[in-house]
Amino acid sequence: MRSWFKNITLSAALLAFIVVVLGAFVRLTDAGLGCPDWPGCYGLLTAPEVGSQTADIMHTESGVAKAWNEMIHRYVAGILGLLVLALTVIAVLNRRDPEQPVAVPVALLALVIFQALLGMWTVTMLLRPEIVTLHLLMGMATLAILWWLWFRTAGERSLLSYSDKSKSTGYWAFAALTLVYLQIALGGWVSTNYAALHCPDFPTCQEQWWPQTDFAGAFDLNHGDDSNFEGGKLTNTQGVTVHITHRIGALILLVFFSIMVWIAQIKNDHRFKQASRAIAFLLLIQIGLGISNVLFLLPLPVAVAHNGVAALLLIASVYLNHVANPRKLN
Repeated sequence: MRSWFKNITLSAALLAFIVVVLGAFVRLTDAGLGCPDWPGCYGLLTAPEVGSQTADIMHTESGVAKAWNEMIHRYVAGILGLLVLALTVIAVLNRRDPEQPVAVPVALLALVIFQALLGMWTVTMLLRPEIVTLHLLMGMATLAILWWLWFRTAGERSLLSYSDKSKSTGYWAFAALTLVYLQIALGGWVSTNYAALHCPDFPTCQEQWWPQTDFAGAFDLNHGDDSNFEGGKLTNTQGVTVHITHRIGALILLVFFSIMVWIAQIKNDHRFKQASRAIAFLLLIQIGLGISNVLFLLPLPVAVAHNGVAALLLIASVYLNHVANPRKLN
């Protein structure tokens, strides 16, 4: 059973990455409401056909394309849910094995169920930014936990016997993971509020180094109505504020990882050094993609890649914590 658990964990971890990228593609193609109901699509198990009619809606080619984007994302997410369910069943059945993690798979299943509810609320609550952002964050959390589970149960098991890791290394690794996750949250808030192009230039924003801002309005979760949020509802000043905050977050990450890479060079820990360098390299790519999004007005391949590299940064940060905190999985 242990080999089954390892193989399914890896499959689920890889599939979770695909789900995250597909979710980004759905958001960036404005397909979040491509299917206005859940879990079906206009009452069907698949997207409707072009030219067909549901109630008073005639389905056009562009509308059907968006519906398929949404449904494919749901199908793949559903398969991921089944894999997590399989992990949980195996863990419970094999719970007498002292090396079999049980609590983590059970918690992961609960997280996936909550994630499915968020997916439903994303549609039924008409793309409320706080719901869509939370949906993204829980998806990223699912991705992180699956990869952490894989690293702990199958990857480099000799690490688990190490006991001489310095506490400072663990602190740096945890701080790295926290900062990356917070930056992903900011990026999600930019995306769900359609603020990516509120600053169409770089390094300035609307040709100003520090334009007018409204932090209270930009991060206000009380929108006060239940209307459709597709296209965003922030004012120009609020959108600029969200965008600038995300840029500041990227700068903080750049400074932090520059220091961490320098510290890693003086520590006698080859894997920690490698992981730190990998994160720094991914961060440079991510910053380049972010700048390209601005200068080239959010081209779809670049924007999707920006989300994908964010997921890779998170996975690399999880691995960093794995090598910095070599404890046995409970």
